[in-house]
Amino acid sequence: MPTPADAAHPAASLSTSSAELASTAITAPVQDASGGHSAAAAEGSPELASIKTKLLASLGHFADFPIPGIKFIDILPLFRDPAVHVDLLRALELQIQRDFGADPAHKPDVIVGLDARGFLFGPSLALRLDAGFVPVRKKGKMPGPCVTAAYEKEYGTDYFQIQEGAIKPGQKVLVVDDIIATGGSAAAAASLVKQLGGELIGYLFILEIPFLKGRSKLGGVKTVTLLETDE
Repeated sequence: MPTPADAAHPAASLSTSSAELASTAITAPVQDASGGHSAAAAEGSPELASIKTKLLASLGHFADFPIPGIKFIDILPLFRDPAVHVDLLRALELQIQRDFGADPAHKPDVIVGLDARGFLFGPSLALRLDAGFVPVRKKGKMPGPCVTAAYEKEYGTDYFQIQEGAIKPGQKVLVVDDIIATGGSAAAAASLVKQLGGELIGYLFILEIPFLKGRSKLGGVKTVTLLETDE
């Protein structure tokens, strides 16, 4: 994707393709899978809570981008400063340990990153977890045999692909992206994981746009967000 798979708009009625234009615009607090606030739920880890405060302070903020009425939160500053970048990866690692289990038997074997911002942190996170990284890309972007899943956008249907054999049957898979909005692209990635025989253990996002109700498309699978903002 030229922008992340999911995105925000000032009205929840907008569909996936429009949403993609403002993929990091947040208009309501993020909640965890149980309906409580993810940041509050993580208070048991002082290190994680401290890092989240630093990460929130590093986010960029832009009014009326890309269209009037959008409050755009930019994650790209998290990657400009090496120390902040390291903090982001550590926070994601701690969040996974907290929500998906620190026991090696429960950790993901594969991190699946969505095109394109899931590629920014997915590979580095996979290395920290001693896991493989597998990209999900738009149709026609990867060579060789691929499996394909469709998802709906405002003006039609788009397609995601994973290369055949990239995930082995029975491998535990965590899908990551920068943001969850309408949820269609994340659900398509899950379909690809299942087509290859992988065991989807959950989703991990940096930010969420709750009013777009993307979780409703994820089939009740555990969904975790790292940061919470009131903007």
